[in-house]
Amino acid sequence: MGRSLSECRWLGHYGTMTKVSIADKLSQFSDYFNPRIVGELNGQHVKLVKFQGEFVWHHHEHEDELFLVVEGRFRMDFRDRQEWIEEGEFLIVPRGVEHRPVAEEEVAVLLFEPASTLNTGNVQDDALTRAHLQRL
Repeated sequence: MGRSLSECRWLGHYGTMTKVSIADKLSQFSDYFNPRIVGELNGQHVKLVKFQGEFVWHHHEHEDELFLVVEGRFRMDFRDRQEWIEEGEFLIVPRGVEHRPVAEEEVAVLLFEPASTLNTGNVQDDALTRAHLQRL
């Protein structure tokens, strides 16, 4: 049996039923390789990130990652191939697969991944690792 709206308010979930404007959230930051949490569901985070240039080679032992291009395009490098992801397309990188996002021009990407996912996976990088993410 589903919950009524009044039950959701009582349980503190009412705020999660507010629509989110991706364009508005993207306008709130301009730095690169610094994901922001814009939603949460079932132990998963919905994140937005902008980047340009090369990220570090890394993998995630326990988490799959979904990259959906909102604006622009980027290349996902794998050790044995490259894949271009265009605006409106997404790519799922399975856990354990080493990868490196690369963008020649600025790109805006929506990430959908478990809340436990560290942006640099198995690599600790002083300039790029973000252990604590800002919520927008």
